[in-house]
Amino acid sequence: MLPAARLYQLILAGTGAGLAIALLLSGQTRPSGLAIALGLTLLYDGVVLGLGVVDARRGRSRRVSVARRPLDKLSIGRENPVHLTVTAGNAPALIKLRDDYPTDFGRPQAEEPLAFREAIQCEIAPQETREITYTVFPKQRGVYAWGDLYLRQLGPWGLAWHDWRIPQAASVAVYPDLIGLRELSLRLTLQTSGNIRRARRMGMGTEFTELRDYSAGDDLRFVDWKATARKSHLLMRVLEPEQEQTLVILLDRGRLMTAQVAGLARFDWALNAALALALAGLHRGDRVGVGVFDQQMHAWIPPERGAHQLPELLAQLTPIEPVFQEPDYLNAVTTVAQRQTRRALVVLLTDIIDQTASAELFGAMAQLAPRYLPFCVALRDRRVDDRANHPAEDVQTAYSRAVALDLLAQRQLALAKLKQRGVLILDAPADRISTQLVDRYLQLKARNLL
Repeated sequence: MLPAARLYQLILAGTGAGLAIALLLSGQTRPSGLAIALGLTLLYDGVVLGLGVVDARRGRSRRVSVARRPLDKLSIGRENPVHLTVTAGNAPALIKLRDDYPTDFGRPQAEEPLAFREAIQCEIAPQETREITYTVFPKQRGVYAWGDLYLRQLGPWGLAWHDWRIPQAASVAVYPDLIGLRELSLRLTLQTSGNIRRARRMGMGTEFTELRDYSAGDDLRFVDWKATARKSHLLMRVLEPEQEQTLVILLDRGRLMTAQVAGLARFDWALNAALALALAGLHRGDRVGVGVFDQQMHAWIPPERGAHQLPELLAQLTPIEPVFQEPDYLNAVTTVAQRQTRRALVVLLTDIIDQTASAELFGAMAQLAPRYLPFCVALRDRRVDDRANHPAEDVQTAYSRAVALDLLAQRQLALAKLKQRGVLILDAPADRISTQLVDRYLQLKARNLL
């Protein structure tokens, strides 16, 4: 039993009345009046407490039923919904509910984890079934222990809470951004037919698919004159972008990828972007492979096409964490050249500081061209951009802004040097890299640059 606010109010009211009577009788010579007042006060308080106990027991017989929907795989860096179903009996119920989710889960844009689990309070009508939804925000991948449900239900007189625990312990796995992958899959599906029609109408592509009749405005360069001569009317060659190309994604898990950016490790943002790019490649019919490296090639998933490749990538990449080691870019691209002999789009997800720190990266990416199409993706920290664009209000902020501006200038010089060596460049905030990378890949496919 836990006393409710009404119980405290009744006890305070009775005690206050008893003290007032005792004060009035304190001037009398006979102590019996004072003793009677105090005795009545104690008796009143005892009766109220007894009623509270009875109320709590009555609440026990009117317990609501609560169940948590089975937990699915959670996505890192996302607000994942958790659904609870509450069903009342024949009487209305006021409950407070607390779910024992992992304390490591945090809030969006906050560095610290949740220090406590907030109780959810709701009122349920008789025979009503209500679904309660709240969200959790995991900031690290892994397997977590999820605890039980803890409930308090107010008794029918409103004097006490009956509390109990519902066993709901489970384990839940936190994966890369599965929510984002589902959203991207839907977007790609909706875009596919329109993109193919647009590519065919514009005559873009390298693979012949069919012949169709000439329409006003068609490019005469795509007239099939032999077929036209046989049919005696103009026929157009329909071309579409070449399929079954190869996409190799290199994921740096070295020292720079351990830094925290927008609440997650830079490596986690890069892993989310790599999986999103892999999904886009598989959706477009490409063979997709992934390599994760530090001083050596830590993991290598050979390029394959088909629906089975994405689950394979998820299974092998999810347990990988960044390490405090300098990455060996030259070894990584050498491994790719040995294992992938055909021309491919090689996308490297890493970070860039300046020309001196990235000297090895320049040499490694230059080795890929022209046999491969190298593409360097740098994950930028928006805090540096904000500091550089924030007006200086005092000496300290002026110094910070100068440092940020210098970092950005050195970064741009390094990126420009990569571009001069024939490397495609994408420099974007880490928390927005997935969308921009997929869009850039689709542009490359549409332009047949590979």
